[in-house]
Amino acid sequence: MPEPLPACRVLARNTAVGSENRIHDPDEARRRGFRGAVVPGVAVYAYLTRPLVAGLGEAWLRRGTAHVRFRRPVIEDEEVTITGAITARAPDGLTAEASAHTAAEGECARLVATLPAGTPAPVNAALYVERPLPDERPPVSRDRLAALDALASPRVRYDGEQAEAWLDAVGDPLPLYRGASGWVHPAFYLVQANRALDRTVRLDFWVHVESRVRHLGGARVGQELLTRGRIRSLFERKEREFVELDLVVLADGTPVAHVLHTAIYRMPESGK
Repeated sequence: MPEPLPACRVLARNTAVGSENRIHDPDEARRRGFRGAVVPGVAVYAYLTRPLVAGLGEAWLRRGTAHVRFRRPVIEDEEVTITGAITARAPDGLTAEASAHTAAEGECARLVATLPAGTPAPVNAALYVERPLPDERPPVSRDRLAALDALASPRVRYDGEQAEAWLDAVGDPLPLYRGASGWVHPAFYLVQANRALDRTVRLDFWVHVESRVRHLGGARVGQELLTRGRIRSLFERKEREFVELDLVVLADGTPVAHVLHTAIYRMPESGK
C-alpha cells in the first residue's frame, strides 16, 4: 500500500520576472497560447520536492534520484496542490512519487524519485569540460548547438544570502535548508542547468519539459557551485525543437549532482 507523504498547497510564483525567456512574460505567453505567465519548471520542481524531503529527509538530498516531467503549464498566482507517497520498498531502496495539480489543468507535473540503499555511482567530472562564459552569446540554432563541444560553465557562491533569496522565491519553509550548515535546495541545481544553456546561446523563448537528477552527496550553504555540461541530444517532435543537456554540478570541486535536462528551444507561436 502507498505510504502518504506530507501534502501542501502553494501559491505559484513566477520566479523569472524580467527573464530573457519571454514565456514568463504574460503578454508573450498568451501570444503563444498560454493562459498567462508560465511559472518556471525549476519552481514547480521545488514544490514537488517538499513532500520528498519532508518525508525522506537528508538521505534523499545525499543520494536520492528524481525524474520530473512537466505535462501542463502552471500559471502565475495559481494555487498548486502537491501530494506524494512512498510507492514501493525493497532491500535495495525505495520509490516515491509526487504530483502537482491545479484546478485549471489537473495534473501539471509528476516526479518519480528513488532513495537507493547504497552509495550513488560516481561521475567522472574530468569528462565534462569547463568553459568560460562568452562575452557575446550567439542566437540559438540547431546547427550551433550541434557544433558545441561543451556548454558555458556558470559559477555561483551559494551563501546565506543566495540561499534565503532562493528559498523565499519558492516559498520553501523546511528548516534543513537554513543556517550555516543548511543544504543547497535541490531545485537550485536545475537553475544552474538552465544557466549553462542560456549563458551559452541567446534564447528568447524556451520551455523546460523534463529533468533526471542523481544526487551524489549533496552540497551545503557556503559552497561554490560550478556547472559543466554538454549537449546530449537534439531532436524534433510536433514542430518543436528539443535540446537535452548532460551536466554535472560540483561543489568546491566535488561532484554533487548529475543532471539530464531537456527543454524546447523553438516552437510555433500559435500555441502549446
